[in-house]
Amino acid sequence: MPINRNVLVIAVAILCVAVGALGYKLYEQNREPKGVQLNIGSGGISVEKK
Repeated sequence: MPINRNVLVIAVAILCVAVGALGYKLYEQNREPKGVQLNIGSGGISVEKK
């Protein structure tokens, strides 16, 4: 039983959207945050502007 062509196109479109969403999620996780970073350690408190 052959698969309908429309079903194949929809499946490919869903896969493309899923790959794009996962790629964007990985990009967001790996990029440096903007703003101010506070570090508290044995040497005291340090503030870095990102």
